[in-house]
Amino acid sequence: MKVLKKQVLPVLAATIWISLSEFFRNEFLLKQHWIQHYSDMGQQFPGSPINGAVWGVWSLIMSILVLVILQKFSYFQTVFIVWIASFVMMWLVIGNLGVLPFAILPYAIPLSLLEVFVATAIVQWFIKRK
Repeated sequence: MKVLKKQVLPVLAATIWISLSEFFRNEFLLKQHWIQHYSDMGQQFPGSPINGAVWGVWSLIMSILVLVILQKFSYFQTVFIVWIASFVMMWLVIGNLGVLPFAILPYAIPLSLLEVFVATAIVQWFIKRK
C-alpha cells in the first residue's frame, strides 16, 4: 500500500495533468498552427487515436521522470531537468526534422514550463503527505 501512495498515485495524477495540459494546448490553443504547418509541407497533421495514445505514453514517462528526479534533486532542479529532457530535447529533434512550427514557441514555452511546475508539485504533494 505504501508503494501505491508514494509512487503509483503521484505518477497517475501527474500523468492525468500532463495529458490534459497537452490536449488543451495542442487541440485548442495551437491546433491551427500545427495544421497550417503540416499543410505547408504538403502533409496532413497526424491526429489519429494512435497519436493520442502515444502522447499518453509520453505523459506517463514524463511523470515517472518527475518522480525519479524529484527524489534526488530539489523542486526547481527537477522542473528544470524534466523540462529540458521532455520539451527542449523534443523541440530540437522535431525542429531538426522540419516539423516544428516555430510560431508556437512563444506559447508553448511558458505553457510547457507551467505544465512541468504543476506536475512536479503534484508528485511532491503525494510524496510529502502523511
